[in-house]
Amino acid sequence: MILIQTEDFDVGEEYRALQQASPGCGAIVTFSGIVRDMAGQQRVDALVIEHYPGMTEKSLQSLCEQAHQRWTLGNIRIVHRIGQLAADAQIVFVGVSSQHRAEAFAACEFLMDNLKTTAPLWKKQLSGDTQHWLEAKSSDDIAASRWHKQAK
Repeated sequence: MILIQTEDFDVGEEYRALQQASPGCGAIVTFSGIVRDMAGQQRVDALVIEHYPGMTEKSLQSLCEQAHQRWTLGNIRIVHRIGQLAADAQIVFVGVSSQHRAEAFAACEFLMDNLKTTAPLWKKQLSGDTQHWLEAKSSDDIAASRWHKQAK
């Protein structure tokens, strides 16, 4: 399941929903990301996250399909927030279930690495009286590129 929303989410509820949808799975791995209050030496008050409706969901669905092709998984649950999010607010939840932990860990990491580099989501950082759009990080590209070199 993929949700793009302005509302906050409850990590426990997301976990329980994934668990209920994953009979026979012995592993659930989750990741939740929050807005950092610092970027380097600069204080961050908020992020504004924009997306391309329809395209974002399609992009995330494609990532889920790729993960299912690479690993034997139960279910995947992704929640990504949009709009203005204050420092320490939750941004993203990714949960993956599988029969075994290794596949769930790998798939969760694959999804996050690729979500950060391929999903049509844009972030503007608000710091005091200044604001600027964030550029893609080369470290994110490097993390995602390793998955394109690996086969199942």
